[in-house]
Amino acid sequence: MEKVLVTGAAGQLGTELTQRLTELYGPECVVASDIQPEAQAKFPHCRFVVLDVMDAEALRSLIKKEQVTQVYHLAAVLSARAEAHPQAAWHLNMDSLLHVLELARECKLDKVFWPSSIAVFGPNSPKAQTPQGASKEPVTAYGIAKLAGERWCAYYHQQYGVDVRSLRFPGLIGYKALPGGGTTDYAVAIFHAALAAKDFHCFLAKDTRLPMMYMPDAIKATCMLMQAPKESIRVRSSYNLAAMSFTPEELYRAILPYFPEFRITYQPDYRQAIAAGWPRSIDDREARRDWKWCPDYDMPAMIRNILQELPKLHAATNPKKR
Repeated sequence: MEKVLVTGAAGQLGTELTQRLTELYGPECVVASDIQPEAQAKFPHCRFVVLDVMDAEALRSLIKKEQVTQVYHLAAVLSARAEAHPQAAWHLNMDSLLHVLELARECKLDKVFWPSSIAVFGPNSPKAQTPQGASKEPVTAYGIAKLAGERWCAYYHQQYGVDVRSLRFPGLIGYKALPGGGTTDYAVAIFHAALAAKDFHCFLAKDTRLPMMYMPDAIKATCMLMQAPKESIRVRSSYNLAAMSFTPEELYRAILPYFPEFRITYQPDYRQAIAAGWPRSIDDREARRDWKWCPDYDMPAMIRNILQELPKLHAATNPKKR
């Protein structure tokens, strides 16, 4: 029987991934963990424990006590916050991964999942249809840590046979959790602003084209990768992953027919420099070849689904406003 541990589960990806893992394996087989005790309220569907992933002994104790077979290691400092605190971000993002990889070797875990990012690419990488093996010279603290993490994942697989699998996520767009400090978070916040009938101030320039993915596709890709036969996984650093690419202005124009009075202004900040070094689109042919990856959502389908589901969430969390 599989026993799954999700670290950093209270984040945007973890909140929804944990729900899906519970559906796959059963509530008794999934343990969500986060450093914040109040995060427990997000996980009525499975067990929750408070865990600091920087505490290797606590992590080891939990893995052994729960007889964990798979770890989804999501705890991280994201791109924008990492630039504000680069050394702290490196410490958390790198050391926590090494704790997980070493415990995977020691405890002979079946599988480990760790998310990488398109932030591994840099200004010298091809911007259009960036290939799997493109040059990687990241210039951000987040990208540097992700590139180093990819090499550690490949190392632990090559040297110790650890079955660690990874995806280079583009910007992730979801409505079930608030933005968590990423450079592409404008594409989440814009929907909340539109529904609240507030003007939206975008921190990226209107023509900044970036690869994006709707959260259900990110969850689908993660589960497809982790359920694929071991012999099918031919990339042990991290797979390129793609779904759609758009600019803030294109997203705004696509939302506008639903909210004709909605207005946007552009006030680029330090995140603009981060985005400038990232690809505009991604070539993910290896993922499509190796484990038959194919996204379900383009931008119009994503917008329709968010505008159908997000009002229900607002109503459920703000009953007095119904």
